Amino acid sequence: MPASPDLNDIRAHDWVSTRLPRSWQAYARLMRLDRPIGTWLTLLPTLAALILCAGRIAQVGTVLVFALGALLMRSAGCCINDILDRRFDAQVNRTRQRPLANGSLSLNQALACLVVLLLLAATLLPLLQPLTVLLALGCVPLTLIYPLFKRFTHWPQAFLGAVFNWGVLMASVETTGSLQPSALALWLGCLFWQLGYDTLYAYSDRDDDLKMGLRSTATLFAGRGKTWIGGFYVMTLLCWCTAGLLAGANPGFFIVLLPISLSLAYQLSQFDPDSPAPCNELFRSNVHVGVLLLAGASVAIV
Repeated sequence: MPASPDLNDIRAHDWVSTRLPRSWQAYARLMRLDRPIGTWLTLLPTLAALILCAGRIAQVGTVLVFALGALLMRSAGCCINDILDRRFDAQVNRTRQRPLANGSLSLNQALACLVVLLLLAATLLPLLQPLTVLLALGCVPLTLIYPLFKRFTHWPQAFLGAVFNWGVLMASVETTGSLQPSALALWLGCLFWQLGYDTLYAYSDRDDDLKMGLRSTATLFAGRGKTWIGGFYVMTLLCWCTAGLLAGANPGFFIVLLPISLSLAYQLSQFDPDSPAPCNELFRSNVHVGVLLLAGASVAIV
């Protein structure tokens, strides 16, 4: 039985297919430019860290560098993910129309795209502090090996959460010259947050993963997913509360944690491990959490 349209990665008649030249479309989809939710989910916590750790609004130039870095490295991560998983993607309803899985791009073309993205990201490094550059370089190999984790561990989402939110740590070093305790707490909260929402998302592919012998938190938790995701979200809030305390945030930051907790609770209330259809939309709703986190960091310094 074909998957619900809500589970498919490729949307018919979207802006990629209607506005870009045909020769560019497969590259745009390889980079997930048609699905920017991932870029927002890595950028918004980073912007929050730029403000919360430094106790001031970040300079426009710094914001632009981190925004471009988030876009380029997220796109590079998608490229390497599709390169390593191309044979698996062809067997999964949600991913079978990705460019490498359906043959619209060759392996060499995808590798060339990856190299270009990494070179473009490298041009941003001279604009950062030396310690931030070292931290950024340390993240590159982690980004490249992430897709392999589902082959031998049920916890690839934890590794992804650590790497995906690396910008939070970089933001602290860039704005303060060191890795602040508040940044570590914020990063750890983001890791638990991603463990929650990425586990929720993984339930979309759970049946296919089981057939192919791939591992994820969704295949590990099975019917206990709601309990585990709830636990991850509780840890998220505790870590973010700790980050606010360590940063000396004013009460506004902690007040904003209330609508964040309500948003996470709503996701949990709508999630059913045996019904994956809503998982994609619930996953996407986390951009609202990211926006609220950034708003909380902004009011924390007023």
